[in-house]
Amino acid sequence: MQTRDAVELGQRIGALVAQGQITKAHALVATVLAQRTPFRLLGCIGEPVGAGPLQEVNRFLERIARGRAEGGWVVIGSALGQQFGRDPAGSFARCRDFVVAADVWYATDILGERLPGPALLAEFQSALDLLSPWRDDANAWVRRTVGIAVHFWAKRSRNPEYHAAQARMLLGLLEPLFEERDVDALKGIGWGLKTLGRYYPDLVTDWLEQQVVELRRRPRALMLRKALTYLPPDHRTRIVSSF
Repeated sequence: MQTRDAVELGQRIGALVAQGQITKAHALVATVLAQRTPFRLLGCIGEPVGAGPLQEVNRFLERIARGRAEGGWVVIGSALGQQFGRDPAGSFARCRDFVVAADVWYATDILGERLPGPALLAEFQSALDLLSPWRDDANAWVRRTVGIAVHFWAKRSRNPEYHAAQARMLLGLLEPLFEERDVDALKGIGWGLKTLGRYYPDLVTDWLEQQVVELRRRPRALMLRKALTYLPPDHRTRIVSSF
C-alpha cells in the first residue's frame, strides 16, 4: 500500500462512517489492521475518518478499540487529532477514555503522540489547560500520557530561543509528577524530561537543581536517570553531586 492508497481508503471508510455504515467501514479497516501496515499509512487512513461527523466517527472509533489491534490505536489517535480543532475538550476526554480502555503502554504512547502532543504544538495554552488535570488522574496510563505529550512537543519544537517560555511551562506541568512511583507512568514522564533535556539542557538542569537541592525532592532513580540522559557532563555532575 502506498500513501495515496491509504488516503483514498481513509476517504472511503470516512464516507461509510458518515453514512452510519459502521459495520462496512469496520470491515475495510479490519483487513488493514490484520496486516503489518506501517503506522504512517494507518495515520493516513485515520485522518480523513476523523474529519467526519463526531457522533458517527466516535461510534466507529469505539468499534475499532474493541478489537484491541495495535494499529487500531494509530487510526483512533489520528482521527482524534483531526477532531481537536472543532471539539478540543471532547477529543481530549475521548483520548483519555481510550487510554484507560487500552490499558497497555504502546496504546498510551500511540495516542499521546497523536492528540495531546500535536495539540500542544498547535494550540499550546488550550492543550495545556486540558492536559493539566491528567496529572492527578487515578489511572497511571493517563499520567504517563502527560509525559508522552511533552516528549512529542520537545521533539518537534527544537527551538530553545523561541520556545523557552513554553518549555518552562511544561516543566511546571511535570513538576507534580517528578516523584511518581508507578513505573509505567514514570517511564513516560521521564521520557518527557529526557527529550526536554536534549533540546533545553540549561532549563532542565536549573529545574532539576531546584527540585533536588532547593525543594529536597527525591524521585526514583529511573526518573532521574532519564532526566539526566542528554545533559552535558558538567550539568549532570551538578545534579548528582547534590544527592
